[in-house]
Amino acid sequence: MRGGQPCRPPGIDEHLAVRLAANPLPSTNRAISRGQMFDRAEPDSTHVAFATPIASLSSNEMGTSRVFDRLAMVVIGVVGVLSLLTFRDYGLSWDDYAHSEYGDLLLKLYASGFRDQRALSWINLYYYGGGFDLLAALAAKILPFTLFETRRLIGAAVGILGLAVTWRIGRRMGGPIAGLMALILLATCPLYYGHMFMNPKDSPFAVATAIFLLGAMRALEQYPRVSLAAGSFVGIGFGLSFGSRIMGAFGLIGALAAVALIFAVESRACGIRSAGVRLGHFLLALVPAMLLAYAVMALVWPWSVIDPLNPFRAVEYFSHFFEKPWQELFDGRLVSVPDMPRAYVPTLFALKLPVIFSVLGFGGAAGAMLAAFAPGMALNRRAVFLLIALATLLPLATTTALQPAMYNGIRHFVFVLPPLAVLGGLAGAFLIRTASKLGRLAPIVAAIVFIAGIGTPVVEMVRLHPYEYTYFNRLSGGVAHARDRFMLDYWGLSLKQASQALLAKLAERGETKPPGRRWKIAVCGPHRSPQVELGPDFETTWDPQGADFAMMLGEFYCAKLDAPLLAEVVRDGVVYARVYDIRGKSISTLLTQPGL
Repeated sequence: MRGGQPCRPPGIDEHLAVRLAANPLPSTNRAISRGQMFDRAEPDSTHVAFATPIASLSSNEMGTSRVFDRLAMVVIGVVGVLSLLTFRDYGLSWDDYAHSEYGDLLLKLYASGFRDQRALSWINLYYYGGGFDLLAALAAKILPFTLFETRRLIGAAVGILGLAVTWRIGRRMGGPIAGLMALILLATCPLYYGHMFMNPKDSPFAVATAIFLLGAMRALEQYPRVSLAAGSFVGIGFGLSFGSRIMGAFGLIGALAAVALIFAVESRACGIRSAGVRLGHFLLALVPAMLLAYAVMALVWPWSVIDPLNPFRAVEYFSHFFEKPWQELFDGRLVSVPDMPRAYVPTLFALKLPVIFSVLGFGGAAGAMLAAFAPGMALNRRAVFLLIALATLLPLATTTALQPAMYNGIRHFVFVLPPLAVLGGLAGAFLIRTASKLGRLAPIVAAIVFIAGIGTPVVEMVRLHPYEYTYFNRLSGGVAHARDRFMLDYWGLSLKQASQALLAKLAERGETKPPGRRWKIAVCGPHRSPQVELGPDFETTWDPQGADFAMMLGEFYCAKLDAPLLAEVVRDGVVYARVYDIRGKSISTLLTQPGL
């Protein structure tokens, strides 16, 4: 209180503020339709604005809103259909077998009443949550596909859920146009789309963090109250994200910063005591959400709860590089992964994201940070902008500053793509609405630029399929220019198509396996993929001595052999894998460097 008067938003009681915050789309749509990027409340020296009542949408605006929402449903539907048509195209990666076995062991842990505890010490995967692996193992018991086809299909389904959540965040923050643009930016991002089929760690983690952001956003809109729906999203999202990777703590740090912003502004306007009471109410309202989060974390990461200190042990484990160091190709040089330069993450973000995604996304991040500290804006919206901006910028800034071991491109940062797409959608919608003030043609031109901007990566994705995740944007010269400078197929997915090509070549020649033994194939890359694709007539080895064939990834560490070439896997003029006939050849190693 100040001067004996309650400190509350001017011209609106708190219950109405909560109702408006819980369903902010009409006010947001109207604000943006007036050419504004953000809702604004009139500044007041003695009050804190939380929500601004704005007239409901006109029938024309509601009709336009429905059009954009239907377009969003079309985009999600198209991605779903494409996923159903292509999920079998994606090969096995280095980690697929280990993760599939982890999921099976988690099932056995629960089915045995916790007597079979092998999952709690499986390789080093018990330091991670196994929610996706558990879900895929369950689905494999039901669906009529092979285990790894099921994993690809479930990965696609989880990725599509992430698209839907991203759309909802963008729509809630900036209206239907912003939501649609956020959805399109993410759906046409090769890094996100490619990883969602075959990455059992980073893609599900990205979706989990997006769910948490949606819940945190809704809770901040309702501050200091928390509805059941908002609390459920917070609990499920944080439980899944932290229960997937300890980097889920970044989302919590961003949420705490947003709450700290509200507390600081309220303390200045209303006094620390009044602000503290409201903060206490908010934190108390989140207690059920935190209990739900702990339960969800326990379900997907049981190792984390058998000893309360285990999450801290995971933090300590991952704070140091936990494997034998190896070298990877970065900017044309071989660099040990613990010694990657600070430029690693910024460089690869600049080269691997579609240009329009980067421009709109990071432009939106800058705008969101400015909006978070704009005193004339409703405080809850300022907190939401800070939340989403930090979800993108904080992990990137922390990694650049601390310079940890880095490898496998930027797959570890797939989780920043949903909030970055949201920020890009907000920026794009703002630019289109601003262009509408310049004349009738200006919005059309802006829309054409946007369509052309997303069309370029879509064309590249078609050309690279099913290796969309290896995409480099055209400003970088594409994958052709990146081949000798960066890692492309670091997951080794192309060995699936190489195996299929070998089988087709042998069938064409009418060759069958030698009598009394299996074909022996030396493989430079993950062995599980050719083992699955080639079947029981083949055995894989790292030793080329006495082998019949050699299957080689196109990456720097696999040698080019002086032997007859049976098959090549090529995309956009770049060789992803080769198969050689090495019968009768004396080849000492598959590798370009000893000890790799």
